[in-house]
Amino acid sequence: MIRGMWNGFSGINTFDRAISAESNNSTNTNTPGYKSTDVRFEDMMYQSGQVGTGTQIEGIYKRFHQGDIRNTGHTYDVGIEGPGYFMLTEPSTGERFYSRAGNFQMGSDGLLQTPDGLHVQGLTPQAPTVITTNNNYTQLSKIHERFVASETIGNANFIQTINARVSDYTKTAEASGTSGEGLKSKSAKIADVEALMADYKDKLSLYRTTSTAASTPSTNQITSLDFTSYINELNDPNDFIKINIDNFEIRQQFDTSVDKTMRLFADKISEIKGMKGTVDTTLGRVTVESMVPAKEVQIYDAAVNDKAASVNQVQNQSLGTGYGVVESSRTALQAAIQAAGGEFIEITSSIPLANQANLQVNNINMKLADLNLSEFTFGTVTIEEGVVYLSDSDNKFVVGKIQTAFFRNDQGLDAEGNNLYSATDEAGNPQYAGNINTLHSKSLEVSNTNNTETLTNLLTYQKAFEANSKSISTADELLRTAINLRK
Repeated sequence: MIRGMWNGFSGINTFDRAISAESNNSTNTNTPGYKSTDVRFEDMMYQSGQVGTGTQIEGIYKRFHQGDIRNTGHTYDVGIEGPGYFMLTEPSTGERFYSRAGNFQMGSDGLLQTPDGLHVQGLTPQAPTVITTNNNYTQLSKIHERFVASETIGNANFIQTINARVSDYTKTAEASGTSGEGLKSKSAKIADVEALMADYKDKLSLYRTTSTAASTPSTNQITSLDFTSYINELNDPNDFIKINIDNFEIRQQFDTSVDKTMRLFADKISEIKGMKGTVDTTLGRVTVESMVPAKEVQIYDAAVNDKAASVNQVQNQSLGTGYGVVESSRTALQAAIQAAGGEFIEITSSIPLANQANLQVNNINMKLADLNLSEFTFGTVTIEEGVVYLSDSDNKFVVGKIQTAFFRNDQGLDAEGNNLYSATDEAGNPQYAGNINTLHSKSLEVSNTNNTETLTNLLTYQKAFEANSKSISTADELLRTAINLRK
């Protein structure tokens, strides 16, 4: 009878703990990243006659299986699909924690953090590479009022954003130069910039698909027009010199002298968008250069009156490879902007990926000014597959990549509350998890609690609790009866 009472007491104690564990699952149904617990029981030591001494909890285990990924629409929310945990750091102590809850925010210090102020860890960019026409402007400034390009490039080695802006060159462009030596009108300079801006965008787009190729520069097409044999036939206003460039005929009538006529002819070539004409009047030759790297230009029908002149290719155009195509295009654009009296800036921000498996991580800063990207402190935040971007108008900069880690033995992690776990020797060392999971933007992993199972268990444990209570009262009555029999 005494043994029966102790068995009942063990059952009450055990199922009280089981109800507590299962009710905790129920209360955390809406907790992001919560992993439900599974209560497992075992019987206690047997005595003679194979009579048990009650029950106890063998262990309470976390169920680490995947919870549903639900779209929240919130910019800073990130959900993990697959193994792994976000890496977090307590700012005052530097202590490392791990979590499946991706409901992040930006702190007052500009760092990506949890609602409890723990800093989210990830890869961060190197110091930006800045190419500018004016060293007084090393980040995006108000003067750079015109958008040029913004491209995101990614491969196994790096994530990179290249952004460019310019000042309003239409206000600063003025005619300049010497006749016959690349003389440009204001409108021609503006047209040149627009042609080279379009080429720069195209080359960035091309680089996005060939970023792992070796870097070799592009070359420009240079063509020589030799009028030497017939130059003396330019004598009166009815005489002319001509050329056809991309199905557009350039014709210059004789004007005062051969020298002046040749120079005016070259000037007309320079008025074509993206073209430059220069003349050597002593030899009777005109050089036609495409200002756009790698662009093929059709040049034919060079003539003085009805006498055909020779067209010779001095330098063939070539595309180049890898980053070289961007460098060549940018150099040409930068020169055209300067010729138009404008300011150009290109900012490249890169996150190396070669050593990301080492989990060498930092805080992720989301203030443009702190990162020397723009004079405007705050930008628009987007998180795409765990990569954090800041946008200043149409320009988009990579500022971080959220890192995740997994453990060989999840059950060895210590649950700390607040959706946090800490590593232990039993869990093993954290391993890079970025190649075995997917990070979903504007989403959260919800609790993996199964409410149907939880309610069923609660009812089962309640009935077991009641049954053990009854066994105690029954044993008590038997014991009381036995005592009364002795009286």
